[in-house]
Amino acid sequence: MLDPEVMLFDEPTSALDPEMIQEVLEVMEELAHAGQSMIVVTHEMDFARRVANLVVFMDQGEIVEAAPPEDFFLHPTTDRARDFLGKISNPG
Repeated sequence: MLDPEVMLFDEPTSALDPEMIQEVLEVMEELAHAGQSMIVVTHEMDFARRVANLVVFMDQGEIVEAAPPEDFFLHPTTDRARDFLGKISNPG
């Protein structure tokens, strides 16, 4: 348990104040840069864009799109992903 192959995070920043959100994301980013594999369910799109190797966008329990972050954020292939990205503050 001290050296897991993969860490799972399900909305790790939900219900946290902005300072704690930043602290949690910084620790997770350090883990990623150290080579720790993670599966993260998040609405923190800036974090996903910086840290992810693969973004899997889901809607109503279905995978809508899966792509490297630069492709997902700059060139989404589905209308649903384009609609979502159009609603967040910093889509591209």
